[in-house]
Amino acid sequence: MPTALITGATAGLGAAFARRLAAESCSLVLVARDEARLAEIAGQLKLRYGVSVEVLPADLTTEEGLAAVESRVREGVDVLVNNAGFGNRGHFPEVPVADEVRMLRLHCEAVLRLTLAALPGMRERDRGAIVNVASVAAFFTRGTYSASKAWVVNFSESAANEVGNPRIKIMALCPGFVRTEFHARAGMDTSGIPGFLWLKADDVVREGLRDLALGKRVSVPDPRYKAIVAVGRLVPRGLQRYVSSRIGR
Repeated sequence: MPTALITGATAGLGAAFARRLAAESCSLVLVARDEARLAEIAGQLKLRYGVSVEVLPADLTTEEGLAAVESRVREGVDVLVNNAGFGNRGHFPEVPVADEVRMLRLHCEAVLRLTLAALPGMRERDRGAIVNVASVAAFFTRGTYSASKAWVVNFSESAANEVGNPRIKIMALCPGFVRTEFHARAGMDTSGIPGFLWLKADDVVREGLRDLALGKRVSVPDPRYKAIVAVGRLVPRGLQRYVSSRIGR
């Protein structure tokens, strides 16, 4: 069985990736901070899908946690899903600098280091896949969050180009608004977001993995968001900034 390591695996997109990959008979390594919740989800996945599930409690914003996951990735994984992420309460530049640095460490440094840890084994086996979860926000201007996700998109495309092996797939997944715990944890007011813009986590993962299999380096699930990204690239930057600053406030 191939082995898939998923960060941020206890909720939202991470949990959806775990269900989908377990259904495809992957052995799982689940990474998150909450050890009790990890154990509960691991038990559910083992019971439902009959796959091996390893849990690795770790905080990827700390050196100790990131190093522990790096070490496990170096032991060998066939699929790496860099999904862990969060949004800060408040808006730039009012957010404390320590919180901004934590975000950059999780969204950028962890993605970089875990990707680098996975690639030697994938090159040796001449196969593998890395999904770096970014966001539609990467294509718009929305503080440190969108800036960090723009880095994830650029890095994923650059890494795929540098590796240059079609059997080793590296892709940035860029969903829009997804029904998860993310917005509540960030203290975001989502009341102004139209209902038709919300996506289901399982749908995002299904479409993302389809795009990965097709060899795409950037996946924007759902036609609605493909259209939003396309239009966003055409409208004047000033108008784009104005709209971005008001969505989800």
